[in-house]
Amino acid sequence: MTRYSRRTLLKASAAFAGASALGFPAISYGQTEKIKVGHLTPLTGFLGALGGYAVLGMRMAEEEINKSGGIMGRQLEVMAEDSVNPATAATKAQRLLEQDGALVLMGEVNSANALTIMQVADRNKRLFIQTGARSDALRGKNCNRYTFHTDIPNTVMVNAVGKALLRDNMVKDKKFFTLTADYIFGHDLLAAAKRFFGANQGNLIGDELIATDVTDFSPYLLKIRQAKPDVVCSNLAGNQVTTLIKQYAEFGLPYPIVGFNLNTADAWAAGDGNLSGTWPTVWYHTLDVPASKRFVANFTRKNGKPPENHAWIEYVSFKMMAQAMGETKSTDTDKLIAYFEKETEFDILKARKAHFRAWDHQLMQEAYPFTVRPKGHAKDQWDFIALGTALPGAGEPLESLAPTREQNPCTL
Repeated sequence: MTRYSRRTLLKASAAFAGASALGFPAISYGQTEKIKVGHLTPLTGFLGALGGYAVLGMRMAEEEINKSGGIMGRQLEVMAEDSVNPATAATKAQRLLEQDGALVLMGEVNSANALTIMQVADRNKRLFIQTGARSDALRGKNCNRYTFHTDIPNTVMVNAVGKALLRDNMVKDKKFFTLTADYIFGHDLLAAAKRFFGANQGNLIGDELIATDVTDFSPYLLKIRQAKPDVVCSNLAGNQVTTLIKQYAEFGLPYPIVGFNLNTADAWAAGDGNLSGTWPTVWYHTLDVPASKRFVANFTRKNGKPPENHAWIEYVSFKMMAQAMGETKSTDTDKLIAYFEKETEFDILKARKAHFRAWDHQLMQEAYPFTVRPKGHAKDQWDFIALGTALPGAGEPLESLAPTREQNPCTL
């Protein structure tokens, strides 16, 4: 066995210390080290516009948190990536955790991407706050202990619009024709719609699965004209909703169109006079809540336009993460999970506070149906949506629109 003198060891230690000062990584890290967060969301493709708003909301929250002193005196550093597709999303998520030092993963809009990121979080035992993907399956059969879901799931969207349809006698004995996005989100949304139709005596007479790269809807609109439904339902996502709405108006079909999914960026892109019917949303910038109005004013001043719902959801999600770290005084995954699972209440800029449900990690919150102002009644290009009353109603449990334990096969 080789032996070294005390002098040799001291020289080696001094040499190592000098090398460390020149750039070798330190062995221990102080509390001044930045808290790194990996953020993934689509910035290209049919959901790219939504991802763009998500990044604006995320950056605004990051800036506000850092200006207020950070978390536990440490600055937040967000590493943002275009998730692109499921395989790329998984690869980037793993790299953010393994190589870039992310302590938490956040983001996403695409349900297929979100599923692969959830699997990465589960394997690495790291927290993933899944902000914008709505598939029931993510918080159902595919749920895991390390993922929490901020946006409303498909069942809530269907139930929010469904209440408005029931109020207007547009379900019982009515004939429905649906157009559905052909991936996990759309399949999931269609399943929720079928449950609603079945429970309320509505008749689904036709459904078409549509690939996410389709831009010409004329073959499907001709099928609708031939079927003569009472109501047409959109189960599409992203800019396909905008494309459908514009072509539907051009075809002049007489059947009312409703949607079980619509993001406000897509509604704005449709333009005044093209959108009609009843749709669901998780939040809208005209919400009459003081905290929401302040957020809208600050965002608009910063970006020259009002926030879309994905900007809001990224913003409040980052604030919830900061609250959890600040109150637990930790970035430890298990401590953060325990904080969320005790159903801590969060101010998410709505009339009622929200909380994560302990058994499936879904955020319980209000949702809203909305209708469209008549053409020419909008004050500006962002004003043609008329927000309905918050659901569930005052005095009703926030869980009343969400999937029940019997409907949701989640096992954490």
